[in-house]
Amino acid sequence: MQMLTKFESKSPRVKGIAFHPKTPLLAASLHNGTIQLWNYQMGTLVDRYDEHDGPVRGICFHPTQPIFVSGGDDYKIKVWNYKQRKCLFTLTGHLDYVRTVFFHREYPWIISASDDQTIRIWNWQSRTCIAILTGHNHYIMCAQFHPWDDLVVSASMDLTVRVWDISGLRKKNQASQAPMSFEEQVARANQGQADLFGNTDAVVKYVLEGHDRGVNWASFHPTLPLIVSCGDDRQVKLWRMSETKAWEVDSCRGHFNNVSMALFHPRHELILSASEDKTIRVWDMTKRTAVQTFRRETDRFWVLTAHPELNLFAAGHDNGLIVFKLERERPAFSLSGNQLFYVKDKIIRMADLTTGTNQGICSVRKLGSQWVQPRTLSYNPAERAVIITSPSDNGTYELVTLPKSSAPSATDGKDTPSDGKRGNGLCAIFVARNRLAVLDKGAQNIEIRDLSNSITKTVKSPVQTNEIFYGGTASLLLSTPTSVVLFDIQQQKVLAEISTPPVKYVVWSTDGNMVALLSKHTITIANKSLGQSALIHETIRIKSAAWDDSGILVYTTLNHIKYALPQGDNGIIKTLDQPVYLTRVKGQIVHCLDRTAKPRTITIDPTEYRFKLALIRENYDEVLQIIRSSNLVGQSIIGYLQKKGYPEIALHFVQDQQTRFDLAIECGNLPVALEMARAVDRDDVWDRLGTAALKQGNHSIVETAYQKTKNFEKLSFLYLITGNTQKLNMMQVIATKRGDNMSRFQNSLYLGDVQSRVAVLRETGQYPLAYYTAKTNGLDDTALEILEEAGLTEDDLPPPPQNAGHSNLAPPPVVFPQSESSWPIKNLGESFFDRALANGGVDGLGESSGGRAAEGGEQLDAWAADVEVDGKEVGEDGDEDEGWDLDAEVVAPPEEEDEVEEEQAEADLSAGVSPGVSEDELWVRNSPLAADHAAAGAFESAMQLLNRQVGAVNFEPLKPFFLKSYESAHVYVPANPSLPPLKYHVRRNPESTELREVLPIVSFSYDDIKAVEVAEANKLFARGKFVEALVAFRALLQKLLVVVVDSDSEAEEIKDLVESCREYVIGLTLEVERRRLVAQEPENVVRNLELAAYFTHCKLAPQHVQLALRSAMKVFTDAGNHATAAVFARRLIDSNPSAAQVITQARAVLAQGTRNPRNAHEITYDQFTPFDICPASLSPIYQGSPSVVSPYTGAKYLPEYNGSVCIVDEITQVGLAASGLRSKV
Repeated sequence: MQMLTKFESKSPRVKGIAFHPKTPLLAASLHNGTIQLWNYQMGTLVDRYDEHDGPVRGICFHPTQPIFVSGGDDYKIKVWNYKQRKCLFTLTGHLDYVRTVFFHREYPWIISASDDQTIRIWNWQSRTCIAILTGHNHYIMCAQFHPWDDLVVSASMDLTVRVWDISGLRKKNQASQAPMSFEEQVARANQGQADLFGNTDAVVKYVLEGHDRGVNWASFHPTLPLIVSCGDDRQVKLWRMSETKAWEVDSCRGHFNNVSMALFHPRHELILSASEDKTIRVWDMTKRTAVQTFRRETDRFWVLTAHPELNLFAAGHDNGLIVFKLERERPAFSLSGNQLFYVKDKIIRMADLTTGTNQGICSVRKLGSQWVQPRTLSYNPAERAVIITSPSDNGTYELVTLPKSSAPSATDGKDTPSDGKRGNGLCAIFVARNRLAVLDKGAQNIEIRDLSNSITKTVKSPVQTNEIFYGGTASLLLSTPTSVVLFDIQQQKVLAEISTPPVKYVVWSTDGNMVALLSKHTITIANKSLGQSALIHETIRIKSAAWDDSGILVYTTLNHIKYALPQGDNGIIKTLDQPVYLTRVKGQIVHCLDRTAKPRTITIDPTEYRFKLALIRENYDEVLQIIRSSNLVGQSIIGYLQKKGYPEIALHFVQDQQTRFDLAIECGNLPVALEMARAVDRDDVWDRLGTAALKQGNHSIVETAYQKTKNFEKLSFLYLITGNTQKLNMMQVIATKRGDNMSRFQNSLYLGDVQSRVAVLRETGQYPLAYYTAKTNGLDDTALEILEEAGLTEDDLPPPPQNAGHSNLAPPPVVFPQSESSWPIKNLGESFFDRALANGGVDGLGESSGGRAAEGGEQLDAWAADVEVDGKEVGEDGDEDEGWDLDAEVVAPPEEEDEVEEEQAEADLSAGVSPGVSEDELWVRNSPLAADHAAAGAFESAMQLLNRQVGAVNFEPLKPFFLKSYESAHVYVPANPSLPPLKYHVRRNPESTELREVLPIVSFSYDDIKAVEVAEANKLFARGKFVEALVAFRALLQKLLVVVVDSDSEAEEIKDLVESCREYVIGLTLEVERRRLVAQEPENVVRNLELAAYFTHCKLAPQHVQLALRSAMKVFTDAGNHATAAVFARRLIDSNPSAAQVITQARAVLAQGTRNPRNAHEITYDQFTPFDICPASLSPIYQGSPSVVSPYTGAKYLPEYNGSVCIVDEITQVGLAASGLRSKV
């Protein structure tokens, strides 16, 4: 038997403790007056209550309502609602300390025991005292209801245990039954069952005398007529009751100090006791002998409790509490085909997973201790034999040959002895048809035995082995503290090794090609040669795993069933109330064992993980089938598809028009993007569509986008470069209608229309320019008309430029007009999903570019005529088809066959020719680091990487670093005067000849940062230049995002430096704000004190913490908060400052605080509970309180700051999920 610790917390002395019957909540009442509410499964503090004055000794949860009750040394009983997080009411009446409080299982009653020598029963609904039980003549240490009978047991310092009958109280308070008749009351009084005042509601039934000193605790057995008690005589006594009397059965002796509490084990014939001798002892109830003792070094135990339903115990001691189990609840099992062999209550059972039947086969009760369940079971189908192991006696095992007959036995296997062969060894498993391997952990030997349990070979373990697991035929997996080794028994050599945390369980896939190595918080997925493919981390404990037929690992944690794909993607399938242990996963059915070793089946929905697996394996038929047959939707799936590079598939999941547009742009699907742009119809959407279409050379969509946004200048230029003179003429007419002379002039330049240019210049009064334009272009008559119109002569004009003869300023003719066709794009063929999933809406978007040209012409005609199209102004935003002739017939010019053949031949000559990859592109491909992408000039991808890695959203502070990286990696050498400079790329590994390895030079040296910038920031801090130091540390944080290192150790150092800078930034923010308050709001003393106190909790260098403590000590002393100043003085002395003057000053403050332990100002500061500081609100976030985290620095914020930019680094978004900073390739 061993104590398996599940949760431990540090706090002041725990005097009361209680489990919630349903949820994983644990209430602890402390000697300092605080009540803590813990989630023992997650290990977090959920809430705390501080309304009691003085120690709180009793606490209890209600079985069904969201309330709990507490009683303390302030004589008060308080009832709390933990969902509303407040005290509902207070029951007063006791005249001394309240020792214990308990709820009744059925009635709205609370029973309380007090040092005023009375037991009171309260109705918490009417909030009144309904009974007072008197009879004890000293402090009453404990009183509680019977689990199912109308009895109360109490223990007192008067050396007695009393049992009370409260059936009269029950009858009196039952609404459905009549109260006791007069005859019943008389009969009861005649039996001597009335108290001093003739009250028959609650009367003494038995007085148990036997303890030599005060009795601290007494409690009933859950089912039997037994009572256990303990006291200051260091004894645990067992009592038995009958209908008429009660007597002492025996005493358990062994404690050597006061026994605080004793209780019965809910499931076994055991008694647990906790004592001030710093031990918890377990006693055999039948033999009254000690079974096990668990010791702590320095902590006395004060309280002990058992969970009402689960196999959990909790104990409170001087420095906190501990939640533990006395036995493992994972049943030993092994799966063979459809047969599951498992052990329940030390009986080997077999369950048929196809029929759902199960039967007992034989008993292994003699294996190991009666209180310790078998640990593992290994099944050999060839010989129908099993090996059962038990951790008792440093490890034992039994080799059992199962009966050949599969018929169920009459006693379900209970009376069928195993008659197996036993041996010593911590682990024992079958490794072949007639061989088993046994680990002798002490000698570090692996013994190979045959079915008669005789040793055939002994192999020395090649590594320090804790456990052995099956590793394939004639092979073993050896688990070490830091790795798992694949060991060949026959060749006696190590085949492979993989680094992992200590492995507890190993699960092989059905085909034996994949293995999952389960540790406490990690799963390592590897192939049969231990080549790692994924490492999965969980924050709570991993319990079991099983492989699906399709090669997906399904695993359970304490509260979830999850899945993991072979490459590491994982997700949640189902939430669990209680942990289960998976045995097999078949389709939608999960077979498992619960903690009572009962076979169960759970139905799951495997759609999500099958979809992801099919996507990874490029099994697009299955992907298509899942899309069509399931309702697989949600942002997580869309985000996953985008992340994995399948935006075209995500397109078919999305209904939101804006999201569909974004995805279509991302995957280059212009027809869908055009459809969605028409539906959304916003200028920014049309701008993005125009940019994307221009990159692909799709002129018709570019034209549509420019028309929708009325971007006339870009439209004119588009028509110029595509050689569409017809529409350029139309643009000139439109400019005239709009009265835009600049646009008219520009279009006339594009067209080479001299007369139009002259006309524009004449109309705008630019007569000299108009004259010279006409004159130089040979329009002499027009030039004379201009002079007459202006009333000038040639002499009045400035002389023309020299050599200004006749010229015709016109653009060169377009050799290959593109107005009728878009750029040639290599046809990659329709993807599987484009063919399979294309719907009518998408198919309908495949019009020819000629059709688009006709549409554009119609729109231009409308603008030029300034008329309405279908009854609506063209200037307004029209509907999707408005103003467009979608049915216009476009006649393509006939082409000669020989021309087609000639073009085809030319195309064939260029097939297979492609440009090389630029150096910048190689850098981007070879590195996942943002700094290298910035050096390559790929700022966009650098920002995307930082967004994914650290949640960066504000890149303004990083702009100079990006530019510096780019400048450092590129050198420009002047060439000939008529040529551009020569561009060279600077590599950090010039010796490498592999293109896959080339990388840009490192712009920012980590060693230089440590030597110069970190030292300078620390110097500014020490000198008290807080504003400058804050700027320096924040700049450090920003610069570390673009630092590249070569080793893992330096990468870890960068993470440590980020955490250190975070603490300095938060601390300096506190101090800068405090000094601002001193200068601007001197009356705000409370906030000044709070900020000074919080500053001392930042994790700075020791010498800097001393500076913060000295500052806080001075501020608190000046404000008259001597008690808290003494706390800082004590911490300062404990930190061993080097200056004697500092120690002297601290001792003086400590002495003053001891003489005058009071605070003039009440502040929000709890020195005992760990907390983080929210950088935005500069307020504490106590352990267990809800918070959101900045993904880069790890700074914690209050939930209301979720989504804001981090105050610490000014770059990342609070609460955004991120993978973590990478500084090494």
